[in-house]
Amino acid sequence: MLTELVHRASVRDARDFSVHFVCGGLSACVATLAVHPVDVLRTRFAAQGEPRVYKTLRNAVVTMYRTEGPLVFYKGLNPTLIAIFPYAGFQFSFYSSLKHAYEWAMPAEGKKNGAVISPNLGKSCCSCMAMGEPRREEYKIQSFDAATQQLLKTALKDPGAVDLEKVANVIVDHSLQDCVFSKEAGRMCYAIIQAESKQAGQSVFRRGLLNRLQQEYQAREQLRARSLQGWVCYVTFICNIFDYLRVNNMPMMALVNPVYDCLFRLAQPDSLSKEEEVDCLVLQLHRVGEQLEKMNGQRMDELFVLIRDGFLLPAGLSSLAQLLLLEIIEFRAAGWKTTPAAHKYYYSEVSD
Repeated sequence: MLTELVHRASVRDARDFSVHFVCGGLSACVATLAVHPVDVLRTRFAAQGEPRVYKTLRNAVVTMYRTEGPLVFYKGLNPTLIAIFPYAGFQFSFYSSLKHAYEWAMPAEGKKNGAVISPNLGKSCCSCMAMGEPRREEYKIQSFDAATQQLLKTALKDPGAVDLEKVANVIVDHSLQDCVFSKEAGRMCYAIIQAESKQAGQSVFRRGLLNRLQQEYQAREQLRARSLQGWVCYVTFICNIFDYLRVNNMPMMALVNPVYDCLFRLAQPDSLSKEEEVDCLVLQLHRVGEQLEKMNGQRMDELFVLIRDGFLLPAGLSSLAQLLLLEIIEFRAAGWKTTPAAHKYYYSEVSD
């Protein structure tokens, strides 16, 4: 927790050796302050001879307090703190350093083959498809009719030869119906934008795409009421677009608040009672959570307050939803990374 606070409150890297040393030492000192009175009592009981001076724990506390004062319970504290600070500091620092060295030398198997939710989260279809999904060179446009497939292929190769606003509407319409396509539509949109920029130096497609996203965003409550699948597909699509479309290698500021608003809606109690929306929330935070936090850390804190409340007050929350929320809470707490322990618990390797 201390390393996370340092990471948020300063520019220091939470993985730095010195950060782990100081935070580990301070944590051990705080723990020592809390338990030292008990340790003093244990020592007094172990050292007393016959006849016994202290007959019971209560008798020992009262007698020591009356005869020696309240500070008696912290006798020997200074040498204990001097010893425990470097001990715990080096322990945490070397653990972190060796862990990162191991991850560098021996990458997790899940990173090679694509990690997915383990049997604990096996029912979670969307998450299974997203964690570490390998990129493909070809786009999944087989579900389109022949004329639309040709339209999209032309837009990718020769964008000036087609109506790009129509192409944007086609992609958005299909993304709202097909969750699989919505997961990779951002890559296709990025490719069309790049092709148009190189060919004509214009941004007709991007303008049409953002206008359509804005329309759907303004009608998001109606969309959710009309079709839960369409709503989940829309959130997946806008997060995918946010992930791919950049200005000067930075995410588009125009999409930050709409994406946050969608994620906040998924974190409301009525949404957390539906596994599809919980699954979508966790999946998109895995995808764009770290980027969003860099753009607006305060809203991410507010979002995770909702998520924690939803986890701690699980009225109507399924066991799968609880597990998904716990996983994303741990994921963010670890600096938007999966720790070895979390990887072992939540994820397993996909075998063909």
